[in-house]
Parts: sequence; C-alpha cells; structure tokens
Amino acid sequence: MGQREIVVVTGASAGIGRAVGRLFARRGADIALLARGRDGLEAAAREVEAAGGRAVVVAADVADADAVEAAARRVEDELGPIDVWVNNAMTTVFAPVWDVSAAEFRRATEVSYLGTVYGTMAALRRMRPRNRGVIVQVGSALSYRAIPLQSAYCGAKFAARGFTDSVRTELAHERSGVRMTSVHLAGFNTPQFGWCLSRLPNHPQPVPPTYQPEVAAEGIWFAAHHRRREVWVGAPAVATILANRVVPGLLDRYLGRTGFDSQQTDEPVPADRPVDLWEPVPGDAGAHGRFDDRAHPRSAQLWATRHRRTVAVAGSLVATGVTLLGRRGSRT
Repeated sequence: MGQREIVVVTGASAGIGRAVGRLFARRGADIALLARGRDGLEAAAREVEAAGGRAVVVAADVADADAVEAAARRVEDELGPIDVWVNNAMTTVFAPVWDVSAAEFRRATEVSYLGTVYGTMAALRRMRPRNRGVIVQVGSALSYRAIPLQSAYCGAKFAARGFTDSVRTELAHERSGVRMTSVHLAGFNTPQFGWCLSRLPNHPQPVPPTYQPEVAAEGIWFAAHHRRREVWVGAPAVATILANRVVPGLLDRYLGRTGFDSQQTDEPVPADRPVDLWEPVPGDAGAHGRFDDRAHPRSAQLWATRHRRTVAVAGSLVATGVTLLGRRGSRT
C-alpha cells in the first residue's frame, strides 16, 4: 500500500471545503481541516475518518498569517509532508459598496484574498525545498467577471488570480517542481448564503443555475492531480468568462439590470439572521446550503473537461462521418 497523500483544506468546516475533505479522503488522502468554526471542523473530521482518512483539526483564521504558519507546522508534525494545499476559505458582503463599511470591506478582503496569500506562502515554505507539491486556488467566474453587490469578494478573487499568476512566473524562473493551479467555479449551493453579511432586503442566493458542492470538489481533485493551469467548473462559469473577453461593456449593462434580482430570493431576510464575517457561526452547517431543490448534482461541462481526449476523438469521428456522408450524397 502506497503512502497516503497529505492534503490541507482551508474553509473546511462547511460548503465546498467540507465536500473537498470527504472526496480526497475517499481517494486515499489524510486531511488537515482548517477553519474557525470548531463544531463544523469536528463534524468534518468524523466524515474524513469514516471515509478512511486521518484528520487533523486546526481552528485558525486564515486572515492571521502567524496562525496559518503555525497550522502548517502542526500538520507536518502530525501527518507528514504536505502534498496538496487547497486555498478555499472565503467570506463576502452582499451590499452596494456605499453600504459597506471600511472595516467590513477590509475583513472580507483579508479572508478571501490575504487568506489565499498566507496559505500559499505557508505551503511554499515547505514545498519549495522538497521541489514538489501542488497548491490549488479555489477561484470563481467572478475572478474574471465582477458582478454587483459583491465588490469586496470580486476584488479579492481578481487579486488572488493576479497573485497566483505572479507566483507561477517566480516558480517557473527557478524551474521548480511545485505546481499551482486555479479552479474557477460557477454558483454553488453552500451555507455561505445563510450566514454571510447582507444588507439586501431579501435572502441572498447564488446566481442560477446552481450546482452542489460535490461538483466543485470533483473539479478541485481533478486540478490537483492533472497538469492544468486552470479548471473551470460549471457551464455558466465558462460562458461568463468567455463572454467577458468579447463583450465586457455589454455585460456591465446586463448585470446592472439583472444582477440585483438574480442574487436574491423572494424571501425577506429575518432580523435574527446569523453573520460569520467576524466570528464563526456556531453549529454544524454541513456542505449543502438551502437550495438543494434547484442545485445540479453533476456538470456535463466538467465531465467534458475531465475527458477532453474522449470528447476530441468523438468530435473527430462525428466530423469524419459527416464528411463521408456528404461525399456519398454528392456521388448519389
């Protein structure tokens, strides 16, 4: 039996991070689970162990560089050398920018952007001397195309993409064996919409169509184990990124008309709604949010991405068949 892979997942107590921990454990990894919420982390650890992996729980705020470095040291002391580091932790604020305080904007940026930076730095301190390892940055279609009501999150994701590209060039310069990859996601059904800070009149929601967190986990696992610079997950992510390359001004106007309503349900926000921006929400939220009835459990686009050789061969065979039929029709 080969040595088990050692994987660090930030934002591991709920949502996509929770699904990532389960999937990697089922496929032979031991998992270090980093997040602030102890309840969710302990539940995630039980899932990892039920899937056959060892779990190390580290309650840490990724916006604290010293805490992330200490977490990395503990992981290697207890599990061994880190093979894969998944930067997944995030938070957001749903509001027009003029309704967001400077402190709130800074906090969202520190978690969603600097958390990625600090995780990458901690991973590189260990991976570069060994000349191996993979860092997976969990991004979004919003890393390429910003939308209204989430300026802090969009700004952080744009920044993380630029940071990642810069570090890639530095690793290329020294011909390092460490690899960085990014996974850019569509909308996913996670608990964040139930606890992120919101000043909208109605309950926030992911922009539809929506996918289940397990779809994102599959994309992240694939990116960690295949030499892809980026992996896009969900047809809407692909359409958004490509459309922004062609008609960004048109998307500005379109999102100005539709982006407010598409990110809210018809349900008013309750007065006692929990908020996780400053402190973790108690309890175990699991991987799924409240939109199970509309979330897709699979993505044909991701399947095609993972099997692009098969798709290419099938396309070639179809094209050949069409050509032969055309020639036969011409002779007839």
